[in-house]
Amino acid sequence: MKITLAILLNMSLLVVLLPWLRQQWQATPLGAWRGAFGLALGLRVGVGVVRNWHPQADAAFMSSVGRLVTDKIWQHPSQTWDILTRAVTVFPKGHASYDFVFSNTSNTWILIKTLAVLNVASLETDWLNALYISLFAFVGCWLLARSLANAFPKTPAGAGVVAFLLWPSVWFWATGISKEAVLLGSGAWLTARVVDACFGPARRGWFVAAGLPGTVGLALLHLGMRYFFAAPLLGVLGGVAIVQALRRTGVVRRRGAQGLVLAAVLGGGMWLVPQLSKAFSMNKFTNQVMNVYAFDIAHSVGRPHFEYPNLRPTGASIAAHAPLAVANALTRPWLGESWKPLYVAAALENVALLALLALAGWAAVRGRSGRLPFSLVLGLIVFCLVLAFLIGLTTPNLGTLNRYRSGLLPYLLLLLFQNDYAAAAFRRLGLGSWSRP
Repeated sequence: MKITLAILLNMSLLVVLLPWLRQQWQATPLGAWRGAFGLALGLRVGVGVVRNWHPQADAAFMSSVGRLVTDKIWQHPSQTWDILTRAVTVFPKGHASYDFVFSNTSNTWILIKTLAVLNVASLETDWLNALYISLFAFVGCWLLARSLANAFPKTPAGAGVVAFLLWPSVWFWATGISKEAVLLGSGAWLTARVVDACFGPARRGWFVAAGLPGTVGLALLHLGMRYFFAAPLLGVLGGVAIVQALRRTGVVRRRGAQGLVLAAVLGGGMWLVPQLSKAFSMNKFTNQVMNVYAFDIAHSVGRPHFEYPNLRPTGASIAAHAPLAVANALTRPWLGESWKPLYVAAALENVALLALLALAGWAAVRGRSGRLPFSLVLGLIVFCLVLAFLIGLTTPNLGTLNRYRSGLLPYLLLLLFQNDYAAAAFRRLGLGSWSRP
């Protein structure tokens, strides 16, 4: 029974995936573009499978608990929905070496349940689960790169490919059995849908409506992976969609008005959400920030990290630390903080990132910052700053910081690659425009 079901599920996946890959390959221009497509797919899937052939650390833990959930499903198939949706699940000591108690809002628990479902198709094979998740991340990122290239033909089409698919730390961390892979894949796919709906070719109403359940599902999955990462992106995408709708009706045209509308949408959301639940109040937020920060500090003894000795659980203290938190998120580790290979690679990446920031700043001063729509640029800037602030404030461990940052870097790099100087470099690489030679 198990083997038959697994064969059917994998055959169904191939029936959908192989024609999609063939279609994307045939639609991709020859030369550098097809090379980028093949390299991006190979890196994402290959690294994910190799890293999870024998899972370590978090991946090993989540995989082992995922198998426990799968066993529960096979033992009580009629209770599958209850097992996957109940608020709290307890695994007694008879099923493991210690008690497991998971809340339904835990991102670890959500990924564990995702693995439990994937186990039905993979027969609890870790590298196959890593393959499924890696393909999901690749599809989401590729669809966004395609959407950006089609919706904005006057921008460097290769920006999305390099930012979301070829940048080293992104394909290294956001792949395989990891929250980062699901977070980036769902966020990129969701952004692609918003870009298509707001800036792409006009779509019929029924077509947009048919895609709504998938969009809602992606949003829920994205929120489930990391709420404080996903909420800023969803708020920004909603604001951009409203601005674009008002622009089409002629109500909002000037950049100042677009900025005010976006600020009003985000500000309204920040006010409304705490009214709906105390779980999203300022006190809850500041306490959560302190708890996560204290936990990371306690687990960073003897490892490269930074500290905020004057940080307090108040809005004023957190706001005062915001500039330093953003700087830490974008620049640490520095060269020389550690000579372990991963830290050296991260430090070299930061040198490249600072060079790109300087280039983008120079281009902006000279009026050559690019041609992305103003509302989208402003929204992504807000998103990047908020995410850098949250990551830099709550993740003092430099190794964890570099991993968490894989959810931020693609969006920041997308902005940094828009200026005319970067566009010229993409043209020389053959990735300047999405067109056949």
